[in-house]
Amino acid sequence: MKSGASTVEDYIRELPSDRRDGILSLRRTILQHLPVGFEEIMLSGMISYVVPLSTYVKGYHVKPGTPLSLISLASQKNYLSMYHMALYQGPLLDWFVRRWSETVSYKLDMGRCCVRFSPGNVPLELIGELAGRLTPKQWVDQYEKALASARTRT
Repeated sequence: MKSGASTVEDYIRELPSDRRDGILSLRRTILQHLPVGFEEIMLSGMISYVVPLSTYVKGYHVKPGTPLSLISLASQKNYLSMYHMALYQGPLLDWFVRRWSETVSYKLDMGRCCVRFSPGNVPLELIGELAGRLTPKQWVDQYEKALASARTRT
């Protein structure tokens, strides 16, 4: 469910208590493991971890002036969502799917870059590992490489 909250604190405050605990645990884990240089903001109605425009002036190519997002968190109607953009056809995808099968006892529920969790069943250790895998520079390099590759295909 998209939120109109303007701050992370407001977003968390408006969540039902059963969702608040899950989002708070995910947020705390991500903040503990995320490399220096990312910034936590509200973006597109979700808590997002971005490469700020002060670091990557080009930002998101589809919407200039928007910071480049790596991870976003949302409370949906039936689950918690974590969107990790580097999982979208990226090199982290194979690693993540393999680590999930090695460390988590239930089936991975995943879209292109969206991992869905029931509120009380989030594999925080694995999410922490994932959050720490890319520095802002590595994410920008991977993003630019994907953009260049897409341009040569068209």
